[in-house]
Amino acid sequence: MGKVSEILKSKGGTTFTITPDTFVYHALELMVEKNVSAMLITENDKLAGIFTERDYARKVILKGKASKETLISDVMTSNPITVSPEDTIDHCMRIMTDKHIRHLPVVDDEELVGIISIGDVVKFIIEEQTFIIHNLKNYISGA
Repeated sequence: MGKVSEILKSKGGTTFTITPDTFVYHALELMVEKNVSAMLITENDKLAGIFTERDYARKVILKGKASKETLISDVMTSNPITVSPEDTIDHCMRIMTDKHIRHLPVVDDEELVGIISIGDVVKFIIEEQTFIIHNLKNYISGA
């Protein structure tokens, strides 16, 4: 089974971050601009939290809060579950399934190095299985 580092290598290490004093509305604008469904929150260059579309729906809209007046620090998930580049994809799938989360920040020696989503994990597994099937077909056919 592959490792998180393989996903990060294929998708690139670009990570979009905001600070806890960012207003929710601005975070949403950035999410649309960058075409992402989660933003990582950093404070003093350390991961402090994560804010997702799910957080927006559950902690802002359904609570009747105003996006332009609510700070990310009030609605973010603090101290999110993280993985390392050396963690296996299987381990990430278990975490995402057990905890009902769709995004995992990747931290290496306390440094934020990326984020992976359930979509990244599924894409990796499909590509890995396609590669295995192709090789098995070649082996069976003697190619």
